[in-house]
Amino acid sequence: MQPVASAPSLAAPLADASPVAPSVPRRRRSSPWRWAGFAVLFVGAAIMVVPFLDLLLGALRTPAERLMRPPGYWPATPVWQNFADVFARYPLALWIFNSVVVTVAITVLQVATSVTAGYALAKFRFRGRDLLLRFVIVAQLFPFFLFLIPLVFILRYWPLLGGNDLFGHGGTGLLGTYAALILPFSVSWYGVFLMRQFLVGVPDDLIEAARMDGAGELRILWSIVLPIVRPAAATLALFVFVYHWNEVAWTLTVTQSAPDLQTAPIGIYMVRGAFDTEAQQSLQQAMILVTIAPVIAVFLALQRFYVSAVAGPSRRVG
Repeated sequence: MQPVASAPSLAAPLADASPVAPSVPRRRRSSPWRWAGFAVLFVGAAIMVVPFLDLLLGALRTPAERLMRPPGYWPATPVWQNFADVFARYPLALWIFNSVVVTVAITVLQVATSVTAGYALAKFRFRGRDLLLRFVIVAQLFPFFLFLIPLVFILRYWPLLGGNDLFGHGGTGLLGTYAALILPFSVSWYGVFLMRQFLVGVPDDLIEAARMDGAGELRILWSIVLPIVRPAAATLALFVFVYHWNEVAWTLTVTQSAPDLQTAPIGIYMVRGAFDTEAQQSLQQAMILVTIAPVIAVFLALQRFYVSAVAGPSRRVG
């Protein structure tokens, strides 16, 4: 009987192998173009930051410091009381509350309608889908000002609301309500097109597998699609929030007969005559700084979604 050959030992080659030194990443050599890029970024950041810094320093100046010649840039004694005075003298808290209610409601509605409509245009097969997509694209060419007067008449003669009868007469309809500020902006053609473009990149196999498992369309949209396109939805929410926080034309038109519904930009516009004297401009700058603080907070909270949104849904799926 021949002896059975012993199995080759794996320990021997491992023992003989010499240890491999860990690779050390090589430092990138600094080039003049790289430093030039940093310089351009620094100048751009300074251009963006300096106006906010000037606004803050102006809000902290005393009336005497504003009247000094030559004027000083840094306030000698910062007056934080200016921020409390604008709340005491003007209904700034009410204006900010109205802005929050209107802007948050519009943001939620636009994101919800954009995601659902974009999902239907991207993943459903139905007759007239391409024609509907072309309509969405063309609708973005028309500015909102073209529909301002017709929308006022529609809201004014809305039947059975605001004292109106069945034919829309006898009252004010939806004018003078939050609905008049929110409903005209509940759908965004740009938002529908943006979300449709992102949802096209979601693999169809992923959705078909969920359907085979018995998941409904709402379950697929909420549990599978929405987490994938969350960066795009958050970016859209940021754009919508910033735009409608600063919206003036429609809000000024609708709130002429309802001053209690005025938002922060409209309130500041209505009291602009109170800051004619240079000594009162510190209060005006303090009021402006307070009203833009929520926008800055929302931007800082959602800025991390930018890179993911630019990368697209395929990076997140893989």
